Amino acid sequence: MKHLKRKFKRSKPIARIVYFLVITIYIISYAFFVKSIVSLTGIETLLRYILLILFALYIIMYAFINFFKLCVRKYKHFIITSVISVILIIIFIFSSSIIDLLLGKISSLTNSNNSKYTTYLVTLSNEKYNKNMVLGMVSDEDDYEGNVLAKKLIKREKIKNEIKEFKSELDLLYALYDKEVGGIFISGSYISRYSNEVDFTNIATDTKKVFEISEKKKIKNNDYSSNKSLNEPFTALILGVDSETDELNDDAAFNGDTIILATFNPKTLSATLFSIPRDTYVPIACKGKAYNKINSSAAYGTKCVTDTIENLTGINIDYYVKINFKGVVDLVEALKGVTVDVEKPDFNFNQGVNCNGKVCEQNSDRLWGSHTVYIEPGVQTLNGEQALAYSRCRHLYAISDLARNKHQQDVIMAIAKKMLTIRSYNQFEKVLNAVSKNISTNMSSDSILSAYQILKKMVGNMLSDEDFINIQKTYLEVYNLNVTLSSGRVSSALGYYDDSLKDIVKAMNINLGKEAGEVIKTFSYSINETYEPFIAGKGITTGVTNSTLASFIGKSKNDAQNYCDKNDLDCTFSFVDSQSDKYNASVDTDLIGSQNPSAGSLLREVSSVHFYINGEVLND
Repeated sequence: MKHLKRKFKRSKPIARIVYFLVITIYIISYAFFVKSIVSLTGIETLLRYILLILFALYIIMYAFINFFKLCVRKYKHFIITSVISVILIIIFIFSSSIIDLLLGKISSLTNSNNSKYTTYLVTLSNEKYNKNMVLGMVSDEDDYEGNVLAKKLIKREKIKNEIKEFKSELDLLYALYDKEVGGIFISGSYISRYSNEVDFTNIATDTKKVFEISEKKKIKNNDYSSNKSLNEPFTALILGVDSETDELNDDAAFNGDTIILATFNPKTLSATLFSIPRDTYVPIACKGKAYNKINSSAAYGTKCVTDTIENLTGINIDYYVKINFKGVVDLVEALKGVTVDVEKPDFNFNQGVNCNGKVCEQNSDRLWGSHTVYIEPGVQTLNGEQALAYSRCRHLYAISDLARNKHQQDVIMAIAKKMLTIRSYNQFEKVLNAVSKNISTNMSSDSILSAYQILKKMVGNMLSDEDFINIQKTYLEVYNLNVTLSSGRVSSALGYYDDSLKDIVKAMNINLGKEAGEVIKTFSYSINETYEPFIAGKGITTGVTNSTLASFIGKSKNDAQNYCDKNDLDCTFSFVDSQSDKYNASVDTDLIGSQNPSAGSLLREVSSVHFYINGEVLND
């Protein structure tokens, strides 16, 4: 051994330095590589460990063989293997950085333990806050932003104004606009949540912020998580959020304008997408199943939305994915655009904007004027702002929200297709950054990594010139439903046909393998074939789920009695004179001037109605 050491020392000094340097750097980079590779749970496990063993054996062989080569001063083999070792070191460093970047971004997607809540005191833009004005707040003590945080703001700012309580935020807003109150305490996301309401289109400029309070708190219901593998059929709830920041955590209130329930079967690579119209009138799970528009559930956090939809459909939701609308801009830009067939507008948009036959919508900051986004109808590549604008647009289409739901499905499918065309590290990093900043989910890192097998299969199908995924669209048939708020004001909502919903649920359960039936492959991304899509739920208009109490103001007692008999209602009548607050001066004598409950109340929740008839009070 001493003889070999003497021979080794006689080799060129530079060769010995390279020898020890290569071994040292190789071992260090290999250690980081091992750490990164081991973290890829569920991805090519056997292959990963075989590679690690081979790379470990390589450095051992390099050390022993080149030790002897240097002893006999044969440098050709040493130089070649050293170059190979340097290449492997570069591969280790590059691969480790890619893997660590990927895992870091995945980790940022998963649910954190804290959520940010914000409450504003706002007034109308032309009003100046003063200590004599009456202020409004939500009466519900479970509403963290509308009540709990509002009280903290009152205490912090030492507000002494008279406080009037209202049942809902919509009632609050109407009271503000009607000047029943001078200011209101409301969620920090109120602009994005209510700017789509007909009466509050210009809410961003109609109102101004006076005081603000924000607070981070531990998430309630943090047990709402799932470790289900993506290699078995699963469901995911996709929620669109208009957020000015990256605060997309679980319980923070948000607008619920985009609600899509998706199922995916990794065995058949088939998916169903069910876009639920924001105004669908349903029982809200976290509010004692009281009826309201489904998007109102978003004010109480993700758990409330998921529970409400589970109750509506009977389908268990495994995962949720909250997407910041602004993130759509970043993601599409990172993908260098997506190809979408833009639907031609069929309705006159009367908001002071001339669209000239194009699709036009606010930009990502919800600004019109010079910021308005215009899109020509037809097949084209949309940039980020255009993709978001098309996903949001509803005013230019006769079916409004239903058209928007369709557009959102189109954009989602276009993004899914384009994601599989990523070829460069730079683009990959941009996409990861866009996703990690603007998406929050309850999936664990292991669950997300399990999607590798799905992507591998999808890419394999594309390389074989097959459809990489089959997506079945759905369409919930709805009807207009005028409902009465607690303030007595009538608001427009949507009832749905139960048989249409059942058809959609059946399609989703078939895709999940829970019901017998053939998965209908109705949509294909193949560029060689065109499919005429079958849409579950479309055209089925039977099974009315909700109807509301009709208005009998200005009608006769006989009309009301016939209605009551038909709907099995206990109805009573009183004659009132002009001295009564129930008297309606705009209605003729002997006709009904008012009723209780008012028109728009859900019939299923009404058992009796009292009608007040204009006239002189009659003594029995």
